[in-house]
Amino acid sequence: MGIIILIIIGGVLGWLASLVMRRDAQQGIFLNIVVGIVGAVLAGLLLNPLIGGGNIMNGDYSFSSLIVSFLGAVVLLAIVNLFRRGSVR
Repeated sequence: MGIIILIIIGGVLGWLASLVMRRDAQQGIFLNIVVGIVGAVLAGLLLNPLIGGGNIMNGDYSFSSLIVSFLGAVVLLAIVNLFRRGSVR
């Protein structure tokens, strides 16, 4: 049951991050899920030690862990944009 919730939350977070970074028209639902989950892993490794908060990869679905995972997804898309386009947006 936990993997299904992780896929749903990862998809929503990836979709919201793609809206913020203006990449929604370029990626589908599968890439939204991948961006959300990889962004959560990135946030768990890099952002959690700096700003605190939980991690959705550990089953913590609090508001702070969702925000941190969302920020991780946005950072991931910014890095992808930097390498593909040469600019963050």
